[in-house]
Amino acid sequence: MKTYRIAVIGGDGIGPEVLAEGIKVLDKAAALGGFAFEYTYFPWSCRYYLETGRMMPEDGIETLSKFDAIYLGAVGYPGVPDHVSLWGLLLEIRHAFDQYVNLRPVKLLKGADSPLKDVKPEDIDMIVIRENSEGEYAGAGEWLFKDTPQELALQTGVFSRKGCERVIRYAFELGRKEHKSVTSISKGNALNYSMVFWDKIFNEVAAEYPDVPTQHFLVDAASMFFVKDPKRFQVVVTSNLFGDILTDLGAAISGGLGLAAGANLNPEGTYPSMFEPVHGSAPDIAGQGLADPLAAIWSASQMLDHFGYPELGKKVLDAIETVLTEATVLTPDLGGTATTSQLGDRVAELVK
Repeated sequence: MKTYRIAVIGGDGIGPEVLAEGIKVLDKAAALGGFAFEYTYFPWSCRYYLETGRMMPEDGIETLSKFDAIYLGAVGYPGVPDHVSLWGLLLEIRHAFDQYVNLRPVKLLKGADSPLKDVKPEDIDMIVIRENSEGEYAGAGEWLFKDTPQELALQTGVFSRKGCERVIRYAFELGRKEHKSVTSISKGNALNYSMVFWDKIFNEVAAEYPDVPTQHFLVDAASMFFVKDPKRFQVVVTSNLFGDILTDLGAAISGGLGLAAGANLNPEGTYPSMFEPVHGSAPDIAGQGLADPLAAIWSASQMLDHFGYPELGKKVLDAIETVLTEATVLTPDLGGTATTSQLGDRVAELVK
């Protein structure tokens, strides 16, 4: 029987709680599919940082490289600066394992509540492909004359032909496969080097896919249309920073961060990919059984897709949709009284 080795990094706050429910669902799906998951747990977190001075050990990347995938809960806790926790774990993993595709579904499930007036599930159904390895989050820059009146900070966006072309091509391959349009979101009118370069490469790649309809929006206009007319977007491809911001807007219009899942993919499979809910660690409700596990479960569905079991991934997504439409076993953020574990149990029960 095929066994997939999963590195589980619960992280901070509600991270371990929501991953526990995702693991219930993964095991149920694996039993249906005739394979198995084997989990190894790592305590790497802000608490680990406070004890050791590092978010993970020096050989952390080497350790993780032996796994088939990484399942990450949440990173961040009061007392540890966000840039320390982010660069010490999440971004370190993304960069080291060349997880250059960040895949964020922006989909209004049946039963989910959108703040948009008169919007229907078919009106919000897009996948946002965010460049995940360079751009504004490459970590390039300088802090000059620190703590003097002449203090100066430079944050350099890194846009390589390889980095832009491969993520844009990934978007076009997905658009061709699923018969969907591909929309590029940039800001070439103001960012006269990086975004003009991005636009140039997008047009070059688009010319190789004449069967795929294309659109292009500036990021400010795209933000408006995410709210006013989200149905115009199907496959969206954009830079690291814009993708980070727009996908949280996408979560807001499609049910909130409690339903926001993300996959960090190394499509070639050279390195392990990483799957995570993107709602944050929510330390104020940690340990109380109040956390909504659906984003973690949705990211588990993405893991099943990645391993080549899309029918099982769909079963999990269908189960999430069913609990939302039943509206009988929901956590407080969704208007219910169920605990984190009770909601996870119900989703696992529906995966059949």
